Amino acid sequence: VNEKMIYNCVDIYKQPSLNHPLLQNHKIQMEPSFSVPKSNRFENKMRKNIIGCPNGTVPILKNIKDHAANTQYFAEKYFNPLTVESHGTHFAGIRLQKDGPYYGIAAWISVHDLNISRDQASFANMYVGNRVNNKENFIQVGWMINPSVLGDGRPWSYGFWRGVNGAGCYNTVCPGFIQVSKDDPLSEPLPYAPEGKRNIALTIQQDTDTGHWWVTDIEEGDKPDIHIGYWPKELFDLMGDGANILGIGGAVQSSSSGVSPPMGNGHLPTKKDMDSARVSEFLYRYENSDFKNYYQYSKLDKLLDSEKCYGLKKGDDYFFTFGGPGGNSCGI
Repeated sequence: VNEKMIYNCVDIYKQPSLNHPLLQNHKIQMEPSFSVPKSNRFENKMRKNIIGCPNGTVPILKNIKDHAANTQYFAEKYFNPLTVESHGTHFAGIRLQKDGPYYGIAAWISVHDLNISRDQASFANMYVGNRVNNKENFIQVGWMINPSVLGDGRPWSYGFWRGVNGAGCYNTVCPGFIQVSKDDPLSEPLPYAPEGKRNIALTIQQDTDTGHWWVTDIEEGDKPDIHIGYWPKELFDLMGDGANILGIGGAVQSSSSGVSPPMGNGHLPTKKDMDSARVSEFLYRYENSDFKNYYQYSKLDKLLDSEKCYGLKKGDDYFFTFGGPGGNSCGI
Protein backbone atom coordinates (compact mmCIF):
# COMPACT_ATOMS: atom_id res chain seq x y z
CA VAL A 1 0.00 0.00 0.00
CA ASN A 2 1.32 3.44 -0.90
CA GLU A 3 0.82 5.23 2.40
CA LYS A 4 0.94 8.62 0.69
CA MET A 5 -2.41 7.81 -0.90
CA ILE A 6 -4.21 8.00 2.45
CA TYR A 7 -2.99 11.54 3.22
CA ASN A 8 -3.51 14.97 1.76
CA CYS A 9 -0.51 17.32 1.90
CA VAL A 10 -2.15 20.47 3.22
CA ASP A 11 -0.72 23.97 3.64
CA ILE A 12 0.43 24.04 7.27
CA TYR A 13 -1.42 27.33 7.82
CA LYS A 14 -4.64 25.95 6.31
CA GLN A 15 -4.83 22.64 8.14
CA PRO A 16 -8.31 21.74 9.42
CA SER A 17 -7.45 22.05 13.11
CA LEU A 18 -7.12 25.79 12.77
CA ASN A 19 -10.90 25.84 12.17
CA HIS A 20 -11.49 24.89 15.81
CA PRO A 21 -13.46 27.70 17.51
CA LEU A 22 -10.87 27.90 20.30
CA LEU A 23 -8.01 28.26 17.80
CA GLN A 24 -9.26 31.18 15.72
CA ASN A 25 -6.33 33.36 16.80
CA HIS A 26 -3.79 30.58 17.24
CA LYS A 27 -0.24 31.20 16.05
CA ILE A 28 1.46 27.96 15.03
CA GLN A 29 4.57 27.03 17.01
CA MET A 30 7.01 25.44 14.57
CA GLU A 31 9.18 23.67 17.14
CA PRO A 32 9.21 23.30 20.92
CA SER A 33 11.68 24.90 23.31
CA PHE A 34 12.47 21.69 25.24
CA SER A 35 14.86 18.82 24.61
CA VAL A 36 13.93 15.14 24.30
CA PRO A 37 15.32 12.36 26.51
CA LYS A 38 17.85 9.97 25.04
CA SER A 39 18.11 6.43 26.29
CA ASN A 40 20.15 3.36 25.48
CA ARG A 41 16.98 1.35 26.00
CA PHE A 42 15.23 2.73 22.93
CA GLU A 43 16.75 -0.03 20.83
CA ASN A 44 15.44 -1.91 17.79
CA LYS A 45 13.18 1.03 17.06
CA MET A 46 11.43 0.51 13.77
CA ARG A 47 11.62 3.23 11.19
CA LYS A 48 8.21 4.67 10.51
CA ASN A 49 7.03 5.43 7.01
CA ILE A 50 8.20 8.82 5.75
CA ILE A 51 5.31 10.59 4.04
CA GLY A 52 7.46 13.33 2.52
CA CYS A 53 5.04 16.21 1.97
CA PRO A 54 6.51 19.28 0.22
CA ASN A 55 7.95 22.07 2.37
CA GLY A 56 5.23 24.25 3.82
CA THR A 57 2.68 21.42 3.86
CA VAL A 58 1.81 18.69 6.37
CA PRO A 59 0.20 15.23 5.98
CA ILE A 60 -3.45 15.13 7.05
CA LEU A 61 -5.20 11.76 7.04
CA LYS A 62 -8.10 11.64 4.61
CA ASN A 63 -11.36 11.28 6.53
CA ILE A 64 -13.81 8.86 5.00
CA LYS A 65 -17.38 9.51 6.14
CA ASP A 66 -18.08 6.16 7.79
CA HIS A 67 -14.72 6.28 9.56
CA ALA A 68 -15.62 9.69 10.97
CA ALA A 69 -18.93 8.35 12.30
CA ASN A 70 -17.26 5.29 13.79
CA THR A 71 -14.59 7.50 15.33
CA GLN A 72 -17.23 9.56 17.10
CA TYR A 73 -18.85 6.37 18.40
CA PHE A 74 -15.56 5.04 19.76
CA ALA A 75 -14.65 8.44 21.22
CA GLU A 76 -17.86 8.48 23.26
CA LYS A 77 -17.52 4.96 24.71
CA TYR A 78 -13.75 5.07 24.84
CA PHE A 79 -11.67 3.71 27.71
CA ASN A 80 -11.08 6.56 30.14
CA PRO A 81 -7.62 6.31 31.73
CA LEU A 82 -8.44 8.72 34.54
CA THR A 83 -11.59 7.12 35.91
CA VAL A 84 -10.82 3.62 34.58
CA GLU A 85 -14.55 3.09 34.19
CA SER A 86 -16.14 2.34 30.87
CA HIS A 87 -18.49 -0.42 29.85
CA GLY A 88 -16.86 -3.16 27.83
CA THR A 89 -13.26 -2.05 28.38
CA HIS A 90 -10.40 -3.84 30.13
CA PHE A 91 -6.95 -2.60 30.96
CA ALA A 92 -3.52 -3.64 32.25
CA GLY A 93 -1.01 -0.95 33.13
CA ILE A 94 0.45 1.42 35.70
CA ARG A 95 -0.37 4.93 36.84
CA LEU A 96 1.49 7.63 38.77
CA GLN A 97 -0.60 10.27 40.55
CA LYS A 98 1.58 11.61 43.37
CA ASP A 99 4.07 14.47 43.62
CA GLY A 100 2.94 16.29 40.47
CA PRO A 101 2.48 18.41 38.50
CA TYR A 102 4.34 16.65 35.71
CA TYR A 103 5.30 18.19 32.39
CA GLY A 104 6.26 15.14 30.37
CA ILE A 105 6.16 11.39 29.96
CA ALA A 106 8.29 9.19 27.71
CA ALA A 107 8.16 5.45 27.11
CA TRP A 108 9.21 2.65 24.76
CA ILE A 109 6.33 0.25 23.95
CA SER A 110 6.47 -2.93 21.87
CA VAL A 111 4.10 -3.24 18.88
CA HIS A 112 2.34 -6.45 17.84
CA ASP A 113 -0.06 -7.80 15.24
CA LEU A 114 -3.37 -9.07 16.60
CA ASN A 115 -6.56 -10.51 15.16
CA ILE A 116 -9.21 -7.92 16.06
CA SER A 117 -12.79 -7.99 14.78
CA ARG A 118 -14.46 -4.90 13.33
CA ASP A 119 -16.37 -4.05 16.50
CA GLN A 120 -13.37 -4.41 18.82
CA ALA A 121 -10.25 -2.38 19.50
CA SER A 122 -6.91 -3.00 21.22
CA PHE A 123 -4.53 -0.27 22.39
CA ALA A 124 -1.12 0.23 24.00
CA ASN A 125 -0.44 3.78 25.08
CA MET A 126 0.87 6.41 27.46
CA TYR A 127 -1.16 9.32 28.80
CA VAL A 128 -1.10 12.53 30.82
CA GLY A 129 -4.12 14.10 32.45
CA ASN A 130 -5.89 15.97 35.21
CA ARG A 131 -9.21 15.27 36.89
CA VAL A 132 -11.00 17.82 39.08
CA ASN A 133 -14.41 16.92 40.48
CA ASN A 134 -16.20 15.47 37.43
CA LYS A 135 -14.15 17.36 34.86
CA GLU A 136 -11.13 15.91 33.15
CA ASN A 137 -8.51 16.63 30.51
CA PHE A 138 -6.16 14.06 29.08
CA ILE A 139 -3.91 13.27 26.13
CA GLN A 140 -2.98 9.79 25.01
CA VAL A 141 -0.58 8.51 22.34
CA GLY A 142 0.51 5.03 21.33
CA TRP A 143 -0.61 2.37 18.90
CA MET A 144 -3.95 0.71 18.30
CA ILE A 145 -5.69 -1.85 16.14
CA ASN A 146 -9.18 -0.54 15.48
CA PRO A 147 -10.63 -1.69 12.12
CA SER A 148 -13.85 0.33 12.30
CA VAL A 149 -12.00 3.61 12.90
CA LEU A 150 -8.92 3.03 10.76
CA GLY A 151 -10.32 0.82 8.03
CA ASP A 152 -7.99 -2.16 8.41
CA GLY A 153 -6.56 -4.56 10.98
CA ARG A 154 -3.01 -3.21 11.09
CA PRO A 155 -1.48 -1.50 14.12
CA TRP A 156 -1.49 2.27 13.68
CA SER A 157 0.08 5.05 15.71
CA TYR A 158 -2.56 7.38 17.11
CA GLY A 159 -3.38 10.26 19.42
CA PHE A 160 -6.52 10.94 21.44
CA TRP A 161 -7.41 13.96 23.55
CA ARG A 162 -10.21 15.20 25.77
CA GLY A 163 -10.38 18.85 26.72
CA VAL A 164 -12.73 21.74 27.44
CA ASN A 165 -16.35 20.64 28.05
CA GLY A 166 -15.39 16.99 27.64
CA ALA A 167 -14.76 17.37 23.92
CA GLY A 168 -12.39 14.78 22.53
CA CYS A 169 -11.21 13.21 19.35
CA TYR A 170 -8.91 10.74 17.65
CA ASN A 171 -6.03 11.99 15.51
CA THR A 172 -7.18 14.76 13.14
CA VAL A 173 -10.73 13.50 12.49
CA CYS A 174 -11.97 16.65 14.19
CA PRO A 175 -10.05 19.93 14.71
CA GLY A 176 -7.55 20.16 17.53
CA PHE A 177 -4.14 18.62 16.88
CA ILE A 178 -1.67 20.89 15.05
CA GLN A 179 0.50 18.82 12.67
CA VAL A 180 3.98 20.32 12.24
CA SER A 181 6.15 17.54 10.77
CA LYS A 182 5.90 17.18 6.98
CA ASP A 183 7.13 13.58 7.16
CA ASP A 184 5.73 11.97 10.30
CA PRO A 185 1.93 12.14 10.84
CA LEU A 186 0.27 11.61 14.20
CA SER A 187 -1.57 8.56 12.88
CA GLU A 188 -0.16 6.11 10.35
CA PRO A 189 0.07 2.35 9.75
CA LEU A 190 3.19 1.02 11.48
CA PRO A 191 5.60 -0.87 9.21
CA TYR A 192 5.90 -4.62 9.56
CA ALA A 193 8.92 -5.94 11.48
CA PRO A 194 9.75 -9.40 12.91
CA GLU A 195 8.12 -10.18 16.26
CA GLY A 196 10.14 -8.65 19.08
CA LYS A 197 11.79 -6.08 16.81
CA ARG A 198 8.91 -3.66 16.57
CA ASN A 199 8.25 -0.79 18.92
CA ILE A 200 7.51 2.88 19.25
CA ALA A 201 9.28 5.45 21.41
CA LEU A 202 7.25 8.58 22.09
CA THR A 203 7.05 11.47 24.48
CA ILE A 204 4.22 13.81 25.47
CA GLN A 205 5.64 17.07 26.83
CA GLN A 206 4.27 20.45 27.73
CA ASP A 207 6.33 23.34 26.42
CA THR A 208 6.39 25.53 29.52
CA ASP A 209 7.08 28.63 27.36
CA THR A 210 3.84 28.29 25.37
CA GLY A 211 1.74 25.80 27.34
CA HIS A 212 1.20 23.56 24.30
CA TRP A 213 1.39 19.76 24.64
CA TRP A 214 3.78 18.23 22.07
CA VAL A 215 4.15 14.64 20.88
CA THR A 216 7.63 13.68 19.69
CA ASP A 217 8.91 10.57 17.94
CA ILE A 218 12.15 9.62 19.71
CA GLU A 219 14.78 8.38 17.28
CA GLU A 220 17.70 6.05 17.95
CA GLY A 221 21.21 7.26 18.74
CA ASP A 222 22.22 10.50 17.10
CA LYS A 223 19.29 10.67 14.68
CA PRO A 224 17.28 13.86 15.15
CA ASP A 225 14.01 13.37 16.99
CA ILE A 226 10.85 14.24 15.09
CA HIS A 227 8.45 16.71 16.68
CA ILE A 228 5.18 15.53 15.13
CA GLY A 229 3.00 18.35 16.40
CA TYR A 230 0.99 19.47 19.41
CA TRP A 231 -2.35 20.01 21.08
CA PRO A 232 -2.62 23.75 21.81
CA LYS A 233 -3.15 24.90 25.38
CA GLU A 234 -6.42 26.54 24.30
CA LEU A 235 -8.05 23.10 24.01
CA PHE A 236 -7.70 22.39 27.73
CA ASP A 237 -9.02 23.96 30.90
CA LEU A 238 -7.27 21.71 33.45
CA MET A 239 -3.80 21.24 31.93
CA GLY A 240 -2.52 24.79 31.61
CA ASP A 241 0.21 24.06 34.13
CA GLY A 242 1.25 20.43 33.86
CA ALA A 243 -0.63 17.19 34.54
CA ASN A 244 -1.15 15.37 37.82
CA ILE A 245 -1.63 11.86 36.40
CA LEU A 246 0.71 9.86 34.15
CA GLY A 247 0.17 6.30 32.97
CA ILE A 248 1.18 3.58 30.53
CA GLY A 249 -0.37 0.27 29.56
CA GLY A 250 -2.77 -1.65 27.39
CA ALA A 251 -6.53 -1.39 26.99
CA VAL A 252 -9.19 -3.14 24.94
CA GLN A 253 -12.76 -2.41 23.83
CA SER A 254 -14.98 -5.49 23.74
CA SER A 255 -17.40 -6.27 20.93
CA SER A 256 -21.13 -5.76 21.41
CA SER A 257 -21.44 -9.50 21.98
CA GLY A 258 -19.16 -9.16 25.00
CA VAL A 259 -16.15 -10.94 23.53
CA SER A 260 -12.96 -9.19 24.62
CA PRO A 261 -10.08 -8.96 22.12
CA PRO A 262 -6.44 -9.82 22.74
CA MET A 263 -4.17 -7.18 24.29
CA GLY A 264 -0.44 -6.62 23.85
CA ASN A 265 0.88 -9.60 21.90
CA GLY A 266 -2.14 -11.76 22.76
CA HIS A 267 -0.35 -13.73 25.50
CA LEU A 268 -0.22 -13.40 29.27
CA PRO A 269 3.15 -12.11 30.52
CA THR A 270 5.74 -14.88 30.89
CA LYS A 271 8.99 -15.16 32.79
CA LYS A 272 10.85 -14.32 29.59
CA ASP A 273 10.22 -10.64 28.88
CA MET A 274 10.83 -10.89 25.14
CA ASP A 275 7.88 -13.30 24.84
CA SER A 276 5.53 -10.62 26.23
CA ALA A 277 4.30 -7.19 25.27
CA ARG A 278 6.52 -4.80 27.19
CA VAL A 279 7.30 -1.27 28.26
CA SER A 280 11.03 -0.65 28.43
CA GLU A 281 11.24 2.47 30.54
CA PHE A 282 8.99 5.00 32.19
CA LEU A 283 10.42 8.52 32.22
CA TYR A 284 8.78 11.64 33.61
CA ARG A 285 9.65 15.32 33.85
CA TYR A 286 9.00 18.09 36.33
CA GLU A 287 8.95 21.74 35.26
CA ASN A 288 12.33 23.02 34.03
CA SER A 289 14.04 19.71 34.71
CA ASP A 290 15.39 16.88 32.61
CA PHE A 291 13.53 13.58 32.33
CA LYS A 292 13.93 11.23 35.27
CA ASN A 293 13.72 7.46 35.08
CA TYR A 294 11.04 6.00 37.35
CA TYR A 295 12.38 2.85 39.00
CA GLN A 296 9.90 2.27 41.83
CA TYR A 297 7.45 -0.10 40.18
CA SER A 298 6.18 -1.18 43.61
CA LYS A 299 4.95 2.34 44.41
CA LEU A 300 2.86 2.75 41.25
CA ASP A 301 -0.89 2.20 41.02
CA LYS A 302 -1.45 -1.14 39.24
CA LEU A 303 -4.47 -1.21 36.94
CA LEU A 304 -5.65 -4.70 36.09
CA ASP A 305 -9.37 -5.41 36.05
CA SER A 306 -9.57 -8.92 34.53
CA GLU A 307 -6.83 -11.28 35.70
CA LYS A 308 -8.54 -14.17 33.93
CA CYS A 309 -8.00 -12.62 30.50
CA TYR A 310 -5.03 -10.27 30.92
CA GLY A 311 -1.88 -9.92 32.99
CA LEU A 312 0.55 -7.33 34.35
CA LYS A 313 4.02 -8.21 35.61
CA LYS A 314 7.19 -6.40 36.67
CA GLY A 315 9.83 -7.15 34.07
CA ASP A 316 13.37 -8.36 34.64
CA ASP A 317 15.01 -6.55 31.73
CA TYR A 318 12.08 -4.22 31.02
CA PHE A 319 9.98 -1.98 33.24
CA PHE A 320 6.88 -4.14 32.97
CA THR A 321 5.10 -6.60 30.71
CA PHE A 322 1.38 -6.80 30.00
CA GLY A 323 -1.34 -8.32 27.81
CA GLY A 324 -3.41 -11.42 27.33
CA PRO A 325 -5.67 -13.41 25.03
CA GLY A 326 -9.04 -11.90 25.97
CA GLY A 327 -12.10 -14.13 25.63
CA ASN A 328 -15.86 -14.24 26.20
CA SER A 329 -15.94 -14.20 29.99
CA CYS A 330 -13.65 -11.33 30.97
CA GLY A 331 -16.33 -9.35 32.80
CA ILE A 332 -18.28 -6.27 31.75
